[in-house]
Amino acid sequence: MSSIIEKPAVPTVSLAQELDDPEGFAQAFGGSFQRFGFAIVSDHGVPSEVIARAEAKAKEFFALPDNVKKAYHLAGSGGQRGYIPFGIETAKGAKAFDLKEFWHIGRELPAGDPLREVMPDNVWPSEVEEFRQAELALYEALETAGLRLLRGIARYLKLDPEFFDATVENGNSVLRLLHYPPTEGGGPNIRAGAHEDINTITLLLGAEEAGLQLLDRDGNWLPVQPREGELAVNVGDMLQRLTNNVLRSTTHRVINPAPERASIARYSMPFFLHFRPDYVIRTLPQCIGPDRPNLYPEPITAHDYLYQRLREIKLI
Repeated sequence: MSSIIEKPAVPTVSLAQELDDPEGFAQAFGGSFQRFGFAIVSDHGVPSEVIARAEAKAKEFFALPDNVKKAYHLAGSGGQRGYIPFGIETAKGAKAFDLKEFWHIGRELPAGDPLREVMPDNVWPSEVEEFRQAELALYEALETAGLRLLRGIARYLKLDPEFFDATVENGNSVLRLLHYPPTEGGGPNIRAGAHEDINTITLLLGAEEAGLQLLDRDGNWLPVQPREGELAVNVGDMLQRLTNNVLRSTTHRVINPAPERASIARYSMPFFLHFRPDYVIRTLPQCIGPDRPNLYPEPITAHDYLYQRLREIKLI
């Protein structure tokens, strides 16, 4: 009699645990990161009304005529701010572009801040009332949650809990508002081709609509299925590099929906939490040993690494 082997599931951890049992949270969250490169996070503290308002304003923008939206496409910006239309972003190594359009929001820096030389100003669509206020509120709430998550990672790596605070202060973090339209089926294009994220960690809202999958270490594609309002959080390439692959940036994709869901658009809001542009990514000594040689002996600034990767995915 044959037995059924169940595929492992990405665990759900509660960020509320970080307040009462920070070490327990660190082990649960960091352990999921080390095993899967992903974790599902509940009780993250981002208010539901902030999420709902930001999503509603994003849908208002994506419902605008194409010619209006394309007026906010900033040629030569590397896609760092404003609108990026269909047919541009392509997963590294892929030939077929992704089936998505999106909008990027970055940090609001004060006049005279030297980081403005490498972090462009935001643009805002005048056609959607209170778009700026809604999206910046979500940006700030996700950044707060992200910092708490990084403190868990610091504990897991046996670092000072506040190790990451200075590394991401005024970081080049980006909130992406994503629209995947209904699919017609056929052809080589999927909603998002297999890729890894460039940044430190990603906090994703909207993954309750089926389609997000990760490539597990045994070669199987596993679904990542948070419940409504929960975050799917994953390791980015910058954290992978810093930790010498102790925490791996896992390949993931968004596949096209089943036929019965093909007429349904998908919306999501990932927050790509970045190191500050001048932070030098240098392999942590704790992550180097006799059985783990340094895979990244040449340090690189977060800014240089970002632009290296943007070229690879055809945004610049």
